[in-house]
Amino acid sequence: MGKYLLAHDIGTSGNKASLFSIDGKLIKSTVAGYPVNYGYGGCAEQNPLDWWAAVCRSTQEIINDIDPKDVAAVSFSAQMQCCLVVDKKGTILRPAIIWADHRAEAQAKRLQESVDDTYSYQLLGHRISPSYSIEKLMWIKDNEPDIYKHTYKMLQVKDYIIYRMTGKFVTDYSDASGTNALDLENLKWSEEILSLAGIDPDKLPELHFSTDIIGTLNPDAAIELGLTPNTKVVCGGGDGPCSALGAGCIHNNEMFLTFGTSAWIGGTTEKKFLDKDQILFCFAHVIPGKYMPCGTMQSAGSSYSYMRNTFCQDIIQKAQAEGISSWNIMNTLAKNSPAGAKGLLFLPYLTGERSPRWNPDASASFVGIRMYHKREDYIRATLEGVAMNLDLILDSYRKYMHIHKMILTGGGAKGDIVAHILSDILETELIRPSHVEEATSIAAAVIAGVGCGIYKDFNAINRFLQFEDPILPDLKNAPMYHEQKKQFDSVYQALKPLYKNL
Repeated sequence: MGKYLLAHDIGTSGNKASLFSIDGKLIKSTVAGYPVNYGYGGCAEQNPLDWWAAVCRSTQEIINDIDPKDVAAVSFSAQMQCCLVVDKKGTILRPAIIWADHRAEAQAKRLQESVDDTYSYQLLGHRISPSYSIEKLMWIKDNEPDIYKHTYKMLQVKDYIIYRMTGKFVTDYSDASGTNALDLENLKWSEEILSLAGIDPDKLPELHFSTDIIGTLNPDAAIELGLTPNTKVVCGGGDGPCSALGAGCIHNNEMFLTFGTSAWIGGTTEKKFLDKDQILFCFAHVIPGKYMPCGTMQSAGSSYSYMRNTFCQDIIQKAQAEGISSWNIMNTLAKNSPAGAKGLLFLPYLTGERSPRWNPDASASFVGIRMYHKREDYIRATLEGVAMNLDLILDSYRKYMHIHKMILTGGGAKGDIVAHILSDILETELIRPSHVEEATSIAAAVIAGVGCGIYKDFNAINRFLQFEDPILPDLKNAPMYHEQKKQFDSVYQALKPLYKNL
């Protein structure tokens, strides 16, 4: 039995490699970055060779002072909803079309018109949307037919890394459920949807559980990574479902909130979770036999970043000069503004919106501006606007279950003022793990350990997580926030007819 588990969290801007001891301690982690190439018409692409180079570079760095033989297994959490096409030799046929790409609007519309939306949602657990993989493959077939013709398999991000490590073309059920092509109930590719999409089922990879051992490292990969050929490669999963496991939500109806660049409220259920209003969606879990419902908003931490980068350049400069965090300065300013930000409202729709609005035309706005509003009010209103939007997502869950506490993870969870605002507006107890930014990496490590038999089951997550004292909602703010949440929704409804023209 090895001493370590290696986790790769393959994100949009870089790969985080994390080395964990088998007793759940984070030994060290490192990040290797790579670019996204944005283009006209909502295009967002990446070079998969950049992913592989980052995985190799970060692996070599993280194991430079340990015996490679002590690494028992490697597994993955990765960005989802990708469309990477390769030939039979694994040769990349074009740049990968990633989750942020929305060029396939015409293909999504065509698929929507060919199937009842209620039926497709019940079958797939998701709305039909250009953000999903199968619509992107439809776009390739329509616009690059020669590439489609030579496509042997369409892969997700982690799937390509697995191919480079083992020579196998596979995916797991969690990633497959982010393609708009998986029959979520029966865990198989939907021949019906693929037929309507005009996609050859043979172009999709073999399906596996996240804990399946796909193989061991081939000799070339072992050399490039600095590991031994005996290292086991465990399939892993998509970053959304991994975040549920990494938050410690392994039992029925356990819920969590991740506050990062985007933010989502998700959890673990024993049965497929469907929302009659289709505000929420549902993935296959990385825990075999379970599901992960989710509601994701687009611009959470990125709204706070926009505020900082656009209106707080002096704070950035001050922080750099003093060697402190600009976020801490902004958080302190937010504390100087009272709950409710003196009536200032922020609608956080900087990049349109998924849950709860499902409106790509929506845009952001400050409403209720008065002469007495200061910068700290705008900063606080930004955080409160994100929280009010998340509250609408939480309301969708509350139609089906009672939620009185959630685990809070993600980079935004580090700030106490952020956590308290979320707790007050959501009226929910929040509990932070000690490593708020490591949830998906922890999940990949646990998947690796379960897959190779080091751990008996997913209760091993408890080795990795220690929790801080809970954050409780301040009930004296509840009446004011109740009124503001009504105004927040009313402002959106009033602006909704204007968004497309804007």
